[in-house]
Amino acid sequence: MSKIIQSIKVEMSKVIVGQEKMIEGLLAGLLCRGHILLEGVPGLAKTTTVNALAKTLGLEFKRVQFTPDLLPSDIIGTEIYDPSSNSFKIKKGPVFTNLLLADEINRAPAKVQSALLEVMQERQVTIGDDTFKIDLPFLVMATQNPVEQEGAYELPEAQLDRFMMKVVVGYNTKEEELEIARRVANDGFEKIEQVATLDDLSRIRKEAMEIHLDEEIEKYIIELVFATREPSKYGLEELSSYIEFGASPRASIDMYKASRAVAYLKGQDFVSPIEIAYIAKEILRHRIILSYEAQAEGITQDYIISKVLSAVPIP
Repeated sequence: MSKIIQSIKVEMSKVIVGQEKMIEGLLAGLLCRGHILLEGVPGLAKTTTVNALAKTLGLEFKRVQFTPDLLPSDIIGTEIYDPSSNSFKIKKGPVFTNLLLADEINRAPAKVQSALLEVMQERQVTIGDDTFKIDLPFLVMATQNPVEQEGAYELPEAQLDRFMMKVVVGYNTKEEELEIARRVANDGFEKIEQVATLDDLSRIRKEAMEIHLDEEIEKYIIELVFATREPSKYGLEELSSYIEFGASPRASIDMYKASRAVAYLKGQDFVSPIEIAYIAKEILRHRIILSYEAQAEGITQDYIISKVLSAVPIP
């Protein structure tokens, strides 16, 4: 493992207890320049983790709390009339940053969610007649609360597809939760120090993207994605009625990139099927659209991905 990655994890452990999968997901997103969707009930340190990551790298960090009354201009910015010069001036919104935390993204209506689409995909923002490029690195780390409640708007498929990974954040273990309680009660959180620069980030990103990916592993990635679209061709006829639409081509692209990042985080110089299996659910779970039959029977995307992983031959 890179010394820089190790240093980042050490600094983040000052305020985060456990949640290894969430931290690795964020780091993989950073290495791949991919957006990450974090799903979990309130109080699992999702916001704290993103903030801690920004501090370790000295990145600019902004947070937007999504609410039902939010407007697109609250995110991307707007034109403001200046009477002194009799002209309009651009007031840039919080998307002009390196790390944007979209907190509870499913609490805002569709027009606000769609305002993020251009900036997530093109890394640019259009305000009035002007288009502005966003400085790199730029990552959207969005959180959503899976608990159904009033004022929640499900993300459309087109926007979900823009997220490289959907990381489901679970509860800590008993021992970890006790450690959290002790630290909070005794104010035992240390200050996070910056341990890397943008140049360091560019270098380790380049190293991660040079990790070897064998041709057999490349084909394995494509087979997994196609198995979600045509399950009957892989001996998974029972899944055909559960899947409305399989994973998009972005799933293949993101699994290709993310598998390299995960191998790099583990200190390997090649990608093995273990890395593919490790991130398959995070890459695919938000891209498989279930049928009404699946929803009625309580079939989940994770169940389907597990079946696909067991059916597609490992190289």
